[in-house]
Amino acid sequence: MESEEIGFEIVRPLESHAQLIMAWRNNPETLQMSFHTKPKEWSPFFNEFLDRYFACPGLPPLFVLYQGKRVAFLRFELVAHPIHFSRRCCQISINVAPEWRGKGIGQTALHAVKAWVADEGYDAIYAEIKEENLTSRKAFEKAGYKKLEDAKKQLPDSTEVVSICRYLTKLDSPWPRSENGKIFIIAEAGSNWRMGTYERDLKMAKTLIEVAADAGADAIKFQVFRPETVYVENAGQSDYLSDAGITADIRSIFADLAMPYEMIPELVDYCKKNDIMFMVTPFSKKDFEMIDPYVSIHKIASYEITHLRLLELAAHSGKPLILSTGAATEDDIEWAVKTFQAHGGKDLTLLQCTAHYPAEASSMNLKVIPWFIRRFHCRAGLSDHSRNPTYAPIAAVALGATVIEKHFTLSNSLPGPDHAFAITPHELKEMVRAIRRIEVMQGSGIKTIHESEKELLTFARRGVQAICEINAGDFLKEGENIDILRPGKQLLGVHPKYLAELEGKPAKRKIPLGSGIQKGDW
Repeated sequence: MESEEIGFEIVRPLESHAQLIMAWRNNPETLQMSFHTKPKEWSPFFNEFLDRYFACPGLPPLFVLYQGKRVAFLRFELVAHPIHFSRRCCQISINVAPEWRGKGIGQTALHAVKAWVADEGYDAIYAEIKEENLTSRKAFEKAGYKKLEDAKKQLPDSTEVVSICRYLTKLDSPWPRSENGKIFIIAEAGSNWRMGTYERDLKMAKTLIEVAADAGADAIKFQVFRPETVYVENAGQSDYLSDAGITADIRSIFADLAMPYEMIPELVDYCKKNDIMFMVTPFSKKDFEMIDPYVSIHKIASYEITHLRLLELAAHSGKPLILSTGAATEDDIEWAVKTFQAHGGKDLTLLQCTAHYPAEASSMNLKVIPWFIRRFHCRAGLSDHSRNPTYAPIAAVALGATVIEKHFTLSNSLPGPDHAFAITPHELKEMVRAIRRIEVMQGSGIKTIHESEKELLTFARRGVQAICEINAGDFLKEGENIDILRPGKQLLGVHPKYLAELEGKPAKRKIPLGSGIQKGDW
């Protein structure tokens, strides 16, 4: 069976959908291979269906369709990635209708659904299967899922431990991060390499590379342009630059700051020596053609978002593209995204950017970052023109940014248009250090019990505890012989949610003072 032969239908929170799923779930063969082997009852199952089956962000449960019929069911849960804590991962489970087993439905569906899960921004799909469930294990293996080390799993609300096989598949999701999962940090040199002569320019550029590498940035980025391919001949003066005391004609300024093409290979070699990625922003077709052999990631600046030819070239290169969006409307961005994709572009990161130098705090609009992710189904980040080295980058990362770009300089007092608002080497190092700490603090996005919490969890979490010695046959009564207390060094009792169930029931064993009431004690 081929992937093209099947389709998917979103499961709705309807009784008819829940009834079909429960019928498949209660099939004797399915029960035997499930972690919970007791048949589901309608009322509690429907509540579980409504509460739990639709809890994975962006991934509702799916019916698998074949020849127009519902033949299987897929369910997703948000889980921590078993290897890379910072990567987004979901757990999948599959239930094939009894009459459709043995026809290749499972492996075909498990393979076909990967693209959809990747489009929703997930990096991997994970699965746990009972060791004896050979049919499901074969389906996952044939669908290209990699088998991880076997493990043991304690079933929720139970002392039962079962052996499981674990599977993982890496998804071809858009490039946002370096291979180790870090936020990708670009130290933007811009035109701050310009010192007056080729020798001095090259020396400054190399110094900036050393500073960026020492700070721990992933990449350093320069700009390559020619005035005649950027502005019309009579463009005049920039008010923004004039206010800063730079009164020359804009084309004259661009001519002075134009990087010689022959400098590029020298900077590439120096970046390799300093173990930092070389990047450069082109502003014309010729610029792009000159820099393409030297970069693995392309960057297009904010005011080039309408440059059709640059978008086409970036798409045809087959390389990831980072696109800034300063002073752009939603329509501008949508057009650029569609143009890039229509010409074969796949890996796209949009950067929120305020095209003002320096950008005021009130202009940053950082909440656009998660909107970019939802609206355009791509990665997002920040090109930060604000002066503070850490405020905006930290907030952006907390909002989901996977790329941070920031201008830097050796000194704010150097002449030129980009030095005044850029951060200094010390501040660049401070920014990188802060982002790396935030990476650690972000965790997996899955609410779990951290290893550091486990000691106090068993000591201070409340359970149903004996407040006096209880003999076998004594009736359990809250406030008389049991209560909701912290156990300290005693055995932790069952969750207080079981109080209604155990209240008034006879104890089946002698329970010492302070000990926790266990399942099976009533």
